[in-house]
Amino acid sequence: MGNICRSPLLEGWAAHLRAQSPVAYSVDSAGTGGWHAGQPPDPRAIAAALRAGVDISGQRARQLQFADFQRFDLVLCADRDNLAAVKSLAPTAAKGRIALVLDWSGVRRNGEVPDPYYGDTRDFDHVCALAREAADGLLRRLAREA
Repeated sequence: MGNICRSPLLEGWAAHLRAQSPVAYSVDSAGTGGWHAGQPPDPRAIAAALRAGVDISGQRARQLQFADFQRFDLVLCADRDNLAAVKSLAPTAAKGRIALVLDWSGVRRNGEVPDPYYGDTRDFDHVCALAREAADGLLRRLAREA
C-alpha cells in the first residue's frame, strides 16, 4: 500500500500519545509500495485526525526499506495483505517482530484496519478511532512488557 491513509493515522496517534507512555519509543510509518513517496497523507486522513485533535499534516509517505527491520524492534501492519507483503520482505530474524496492529495492541484478535481510501468521511473517522484504540493498546502493552 502507499502510506497515505491508515499508516499516517496509526503513526499520528502513537506519536501523539507517546508523552503519556512510561516507556520511550519512536514511531514511523511506511508503505509496502512507493507510489506515494514524498506526499503528505490523504487530505481526508489529515481532516479526520484534526477532528480528533491530532495533526498528521507534516508526515510524508515513504516506502518500507530493508534497514527498517534493523532500525525498529517491531513492525505493525494494518491488514493481512500488508502483513504478508512485509513478512516476504523481512529477513528471517525479523519475522517474529511483525504483527497486525490491532492484534498486537490487544484491540481485536486477528483484526484488520480497513482501508478508507475509497470511502467517505465516516470511513476515515472510523479508521482514526481504530488508530486511537491501537495507540492506547500499544502504550498499555509496552508498559506491561517494560
